[in-house]
Amino acid sequence: MDHANRMPHLTPHSGSEPIPQQPSALADTVSARLTTLVLDVAAHVGVSPHETAFISDLAAGQDNLDRVPTSAQHRLWEIVHASGGPGVGLQAARLAEVGRLHVWDYMLTSAPTLAEGFVDAAQYLSTVADPALVLTVISDGPRLTVGYYGARYSEAVDWQISEFALALLLRRAREARGAAATPVRVGFAHRAPARHAYLVDEFGTGNIHFDQDADTLTFLDPDRAGSGIAGDPELSRIMRVYARSIMASARPARSWLENFRDVLLMVLSTGPATGTILDDVAQRLSVSPRTLQRRLAEHGTSGRAEIESVRHDRAVRLLLDTELPVGSIAGQLGYSDHRAMGRAFRRWTGQTPDAYRRCARN
Repeated sequence: MDHANRMPHLTPHSGSEPIPQQPSALADTVSARLTTLVLDVAAHVGVSPHETAFISDLAAGQDNLDRVPTSAQHRLWEIVHASGGPGVGLQAARLAEVGRLHVWDYMLTSAPTLAEGFVDAAQYLSTVADPALVLTVISDGPRLTVGYYGARYSEAVDWQISEFALALLLRRAREARGAAATPVRVGFAHRAPARHAYLVDEFGTGNIHFDQDADTLTFLDPDRAGSGIAGDPELSRIMRVYARSIMASARPARSWLENFRDVLLMVLSTGPATGTILDDVAQRLSVSPRTLQRRLAEHGTSGRAEIESVRHDRAVRLLLDTELPVGSIAGQLGYSDHRAMGRAFRRWTGQTPDAYRRCARN
């Protein structure tokens, strides 16, 4: 069921712009800024840079227009959870100082009221997150509830992302409204952990519930007189205009097939860690081997064909652009020895690797 359609949204405040359309370039991607934040958490909990090298390369630009595949972000959270354990999502929120997520951070801090800030944060969430994620905002007299709905991935990762999302929203609310933004109720969609005292400490309330329909924060009269900083309606308008320009100009993410080929090349160069080459690629892409095969078929190709293609293209490049011996190139492409690569290369070109190199350079 579509949870977002079960909960009424607050309408944008008077004078605000139309709800922005979600450009197709944003689909199945997140902002590189969000990914670099989680990469920092990975480093903080002791994850080896080798484990996150591929994801780090994707997020290296840190440009406000750059996007990273959501699948890579999920894989990163999986690695972070394995090393950091319970509460690592909260650590991510603690590292997210204002400005870390660029324009989205200022939606709450510049709005005239917390409710209006949450509405803007919901409408422009795609500046940092996958468009599949949804924030809902409900006002019921003095009670204000913001709900977070994310696509389900795996229990461990969903758990960490949910805690990160609510802790981040609470941090921004507190930065805007101070102590008045202490929640009176917190709900999590995931099951209750063995101990959740760390959540009581983080959210400032023991009224925490689990196995809910959504992850939610409920506040009581957060905009009472004297709470927090005064909003700036003009700055809020400027933030919305800028957010729309970022969404409209976001660079199309690399295609799924391009992403697959990069991961495949990495697995070939290091050797499969879990069994077959494609099993290891599937793990790194955070999908099952069966799903991986189905996605390849949808793109008109197969695992075997892609392994051949990637090996061929990389072998030719290394032969032409480097002085590496054939044995070293064979190792980088996951062959058992240079003879195995030689047989494959003759099948592709009708020549041995050494002969191909000599002919191409003469």
